Amino acid sequence: MSTIEQAAKRLEQLRRAGVDVSELSNSTTDETNTSGIAEPNSALPDTPVLVAHEPNTPAPAATPSTTSAPVSDRKSRQIDLDFLKMQRAGLLVPGQPRSQLEEEIRIIKRPLLDNVKEQSAIRPERANLIMVTSAMAGEGKTQTALNLAVSMAMELDYTVLLVEADVIRPTALERLGVKADKGLLDLLQHPGMDLSDVLLKTNIPKLTLLPTGTGNARSTELLASGAMSHLLNELASKYNDRVIVFDTPPLLSTTESRVLAAQMGQVVMVVEAAKTSLTMVKQAFATVEDHPVVMTVLNKYRGPKGHNTYGYYAP
Repeated sequence: MSTIEQAAKRLEQLRRAGVDVSELSNSTTDETNTSGIAEPNSALPDTPVLVAHEPNTPAPAATPSTTSAPVSDRKSRQIDLDFLKMQRAGLLVPGQPRSQLEEEIRIIKRPLLDNVKEQSAIRPERANLIMVTSAMAGEGKTQTALNLAVSMAMELDYTVLLVEADVIRPTALERLGVKADKGLLDLLQHPGMDLSDVLLKTNIPKLTLLPTGTGNARSTELLASGAMSHLLNELASKYNDRVIVFDTPPLLSTTESRVLAAQMGQVVMVVEAAKTSLTMVKQAFATVEDHPVVMTVLNKYRGPKGHNTYGYYAP
């Protein structure tokens, strides 16, 4: 029996068995040469070239793509600062008439920004990480940090992140009329949390806030951890135009500020005039004596004003 006759006999057997042989018939034609004579299959002469599907067998499902769908970018929460409350608390508010307070804060911020943009003789490492502290509580360091952050946000070339790093007695956001549950300490405790999950964008276009977050008895250890070092590296290097202002605890009252000072680029020491003793001031400066940049702000000065004397009044 010839090969063609064998193939025809096999097709007839499959047809009687209920197999759809339409594709096989087409394949027999496709497998013939130009002379109309089928090429023999020496290995399996009774086996068709194509495998027929059973009549009621569904077609194979499409293989799912192994490429994951793009994940949407996380977005920080948008909040509105209470400008009226800020103004009543003696804080700078954008768009207000020019004032003595605004001029005094400009004088304080200018050398800090010069260090950030490399216009000083020696630019410190991480110059855009600026820590505001004091020797003791109540000297006005939070007020100074807030006003510096708002004033720097008015600059044309910078964006500002204000970090509420006074993890013992956080009051910065309260003065702005803002409430937030999660923040810096939560970020340090939970590796799966993203920075954007706790940042707060404000109605001052270039000002963003990072709250303290959930209080923790091990706050010193968290601020000294590798997670904090990694976060500071990210903050310092991610955006070239970003200045990060930290409101931190007093140096002589807690250990948190001393831990943070070792990782900052610049330190602003707020000293309350006619109140903080010289001994305390010396002790506070001794804790940061190895830091490359330490500036001093004399706060609440009530004496006569001359062209070389500046008074920064806080309520």
